[in-house]
Amino acid sequence: MDRQGNAGQGEEARKPPEGMRGIRVLLIEDGVASPQLLRQELQQLGCEVLGTVDNAALIHDCVQRLQPDVVIVNAESPTRDTLENLAALNDALPRPVVVFAEDPADAPMRRALQAGVSAYVVAGLQPQRLAPVLQVAIARFEQDLALRQELDRAQAQLAARKTIERAKGILMQEAGLDEEAAYQRLRKLAMDRKLPMAELAARIIEAQSLLRPT
Repeated sequence: MDRQGNAGQGEEARKPPEGMRGIRVLLIEDGVASPQLLRQELQQLGCEVLGTVDNAALIHDCVQRLQPDVVIVNAESPTRDTLENLAALNDALPRPVVVFAEDPADAPMRRALQAGVSAYVVAGLQPQRLAPVLQVAIARFEQDLALRQELDRAQAQLAARKTIERAKGILMQEAGLDEEAAYQRLRKLAMDRKLPMAELAARIIEAQSLLRPT
């Protein structure tokens, strides 16, 4: 009876954590001695391991082709080539990136975080830590991505306002309009042509530059 209860507890302990099943993972092997261990632990969690990359130059192409949810780097200490390619990936195809490393030195960790790594775990892979590390990395990435998108929207709005103000100034100068009249002219032209005001304003600026080259 006790043996059955203990067996049931063991099965419950091996049950994949909520939210882990189906996560698509791309592995980057960066000079580790036992690359199969991480793959096995991920599969135990219910993750789908899409493939393994051992050439840093292929990271971008593999992410673009396979579309993983998470990228995991398994390394003694992440190499410069790996970190440079991860930084490029963060700019072009951002993904949560987790690094498991044996090297406790501070410099590689700092370089990894600067490259956009979401989690950097020293002392290598410990199976009981894998699920919480992935969950935290994904949550941090989503938060950072939301902040980045918010910043991008704010910068785009600021650029649009500057473009509209410049086009408005052109109309004020060329058509002898006051500020409000110039704005209303811009607005009407944009509505008539079914264009965003910023796009119409950019066209007005471009037209003036063509007519009055500097």
